[in-house]
Amino acid sequence: MTIQLITVLGATGSIGTNTLDVVAMHPQRYRVFALAAHSQVDKLFAQCLQHKPRYAVLIDPQAASRLRKLLAEAGSDTQVLQGEAALAEVSTASEVDMVMAAIVGAAGLRPTLAAARAGKRILLANKESLVVAGDLFMHAVRESGATLLPVDSEHNALFQALPAGFDGDLAAAGVVELILTASGGPFRHHTLEQLQHVTAEDACKHPNWVMGRKISVDSASLMNKGLEVIEAHWLFNTPAEQIKVVVHPQSVIHSMVRYHDGSILAQLGSPDMRTPIAYAMAWPQRIAAPVQALDFLTMGALTFEAPDLQRFPCLKLAFDCLKAGGDASAVMNAANEVAVASFLAGRIGFLQIPQLIERALSHSDLSLSSDLDCLLAKDAAARALVSGWVPA
Repeated sequence: MTIQLITVLGATGSIGTNTLDVVAMHPQRYRVFALAAHSQVDKLFAQCLQHKPRYAVLIDPQAASRLRKLLAEAGSDTQVLQGEAALAEVSTASEVDMVMAAIVGAAGLRPTLAAARAGKRILLANKESLVVAGDLFMHAVRESGATLLPVDSEHNALFQALPAGFDGDLAAAGVVELILTASGGPFRHHTLEQLQHVTAEDACKHPNWVMGRKISVDSASLMNKGLEVIEAHWLFNTPAEQIKVVVHPQSVIHSMVRYHDGSILAQLGSPDMRTPIAYAMAWPQRIAAPVQALDFLTMGALTFEAPDLQRFPCLKLAFDCLKAGGDASAVMNAANEVAVASFLAGRIGFLQIPQLIERALSHSDLSLSSDLDCLLAKDAAARALVSGWVPA
């Protein structure tokens, strides 16, 4: 069996660490080519000692300098690179077979797009690459012949439930709609009055999943589900009208596909990201993952409810941006990232997140950009707008 080399972008985050768990379980199949992070030196240092990558990348120069020193003292052969350009370098190297794209937010767009243009097998956990630049990204995938495999549990579930060889033609596949499930987050039963007083720590206490702080807030606001709706549109060539969201608090059914014959195919599993990661890494084969098996006799009832768009307007904003087209989704994402960071820093309240996003959309040019630089200029402009509206 030929060993495949993997670059992990966002190695110190939850998706990155779960990916390395799967790699460690299958040393005969996978080896780490590069690990990349923003600034978490100690965690990346420990990962380098365990997985012995050829390269380690840190965006922050001071962090890179410190890691370089630690690895030298430990006698490691891992070479430390720094800066954003290095992310693309380790994602497009000829030796690399696959790239785990798990950098949170729009920061992951450039290296993931570079991997797509290089024709790599991309394990996509950075949904913002499609939310911000779906048209450019999918064009790059088609032109290069890259393999794009979704890692988000919902999209991975849809990928598994769609017919083998699905080419984006819903009618030919007999598909009526895609159904994304949402846990509802930690505030599912909160009133609007209660939502006015929730804290960042409250928002980060997800009932089912262990995630980073930004994605935890997005889950609490249902913006994460909105981003997933947009991602599903690009991944599966599906219009907004054929994408539905259902709140399923147990997070056992990860998503479903409804067919014309009345069938609904669903993918079930424990709420553990190592399942979709292992599926994407080994596709079209299946390999073992270090997850707890689902036990139907002990898991209890499965329940479903409609999302409340009045209490959680971020989901409606995402649907509206998808229908509007142009660069609306990119502006929405940029505004959300700044608003969420401001909420996590205690500078705004939870309910101000959708308010700032809506305001940014009304003050921005939403026409479709012709290239990445133009798109990123709009992204920067939206961030500047929201930053100016947030109290210092």
